[in-house]
Amino acid sequence: MKTSLVAVDFHGDGCADCAVRGFSVCASLDQIEMREFEQLSRRVSFETCATVFAQEDTSSCFYNLLDGVMRLYKLLPDGRRQIVGFVLPGDFVGMTTEQRHGFSADAIGPITVCQFAKVPFSRFAEDKPNLLRRMNELAVQELNHARDHMVLLGRRSAEEKVATFLVSWRDRLVELRGPSNIVPLPMSRQDIADYLGLTIETVSRTFTKLEREGIIAILPGGVSLRDSARAEALAAA
Repeated sequence: MKTSLVAVDFHGDGCADCAVRGFSVCASLDQIEMREFEQLSRRVSFETCATVFAQEDTSSCFYNLLDGVMRLYKLLPDGRRQIVGFVLPGDFVGMTTEQRHGFSADAIGPITVCQFAKVPFSRFAEDKPNLLRRMNELAVQELNHARDHMVLLGRRSAEEKVATFLVSWRDRLVELRGPSNIVPLPMSRQDIADYLGLTIETVSRTFTKLEREGIIAILPGGVSLRDSARAEALAAA
């Protein structure tokens, strides 16, 4: 486990110009509430592979990702790693009713987060119905993602799993950068394998097969969905 901070801004400046504010947890706040809200936050930057929080750590903070991509994973008793999700800018992580985190979060590349101490954040949210409603929406989205992931792990072929991952990742990126069939993949093939419940060899063979069939083109750092309709059909199977 590697924990490496690059920089910490204790003043919480820059909320008004935040690139993810429009679709983040704070989108529900008005200008007066935002001025109070930004005093609760601190911007923290982490290096590649740095741990933001670890499984079984005391749950003392919430995190809003501003830049970069994070992976969420759980270490199983036999030492295997199960990735449970990938975090994009605007996502809010660390919400739990438990005293300790049930999974770990680390940086796939350099990242910046807004960090909120749990107790002051909870006090601030108590009389902010719009914020509570937004947090409930995010919790429901997270539950839906978890259910979809359970189906993905248990009932699909390797081709269907990989196609579903690529299509859903493309769709998640739309809000950040607009429609595109170029799908950046900052995570490694091993990360994808650990997310889909496959071996890295199976993931690599499946990417090659999908490329050979003209469904994708493998690019440096990602793929192009050459035949989106066929990829979406596989994902919907």
